[in-house]
Amino acid sequence: MLLVDIKDQVALVTLNRPDAMNALSRALRAELHKTLKRLDADPAVKVIVLTGAGERAFTAGLDLKELGSDPNGLRAANATEPSENPAWAVIACRKPVIGAINGVAITGGFEVALACDVLIASTNARFADTHARVGITPGWGLSQKLSRLIGPYRAKELSLSGNFLDARTAEAWGLVNRVVAPEDLVPAALKLAADMATIDVEMLVTYKGMIDDGYETTLRQGLELEQARSTAHNRQVTPEAVEARRAGIQARGRTQ
Repeated sequence: MLLVDIKDQVALVTLNRPDAMNALSRALRAELHKTLKRLDADPAVKVIVLTGAGERAFTAGLDLKELGSDPNGLRAANATEPSENPAWAVIACRKPVIGAINGVAITGGFEVALACDVLIASTNARFADTHARVGITPGWGLSQKLSRLIGPYRAKELSLSGNFLDARTAEAWGLVNRVVAPEDLVPAALKLAADMATIDVEMLVTYKGMIDDGYETTLRQGLELEQARSTAHNRQVTPEAVEARRAGIQARGRTQ
């Protein structure tokens, strides 16, 4: 139900339940957490790409058939443990996670997409928050994160209507980084991941943490956080190391 392919320090993780629209069953949620935790600790991996099998769905969210047969199943919608809450499993990963959104990302699937660090969408991708239509409220972060990304007016439009948002509009609203043809989706995500993987993994983790932690505060607090962490980090950087990397940057600039 979960495929993992590691090549050149990039891990491609695929939710593999296409017949069920890659719905997040209890078993898949547990496996995703276990896999991301393992990849986060794996020195052979610097960047992770997360996608879904097929072209229909990234993931349709919680497995409603499974929930219907389990009287306690709805507790998963408010779970805080990463083994039960896949959005937290993604957020807990210190390394960059690129979401390659191949199809619909609905409700809980939308929340998992929002947990990623970068989103590249196929033209087949669509996003929808159907919590209100199902009669439950989100517990994996959607009500808070979506409004911070696209503004409260647009977030309310989506969440209070349950309407779908197409990939091009999502790009225009700043929800996804860019939109590509379906056949180009995984190659584009892997190419970006490969670019990131040329950077030292400690720097990837440090810089991602600075951005995420600062974003959760006010601007002034974020600036103070940056100053404190930057001072601590840069104190350990030698002029020789900067010079060696500057040559690499110049060489890369000539080829791009």
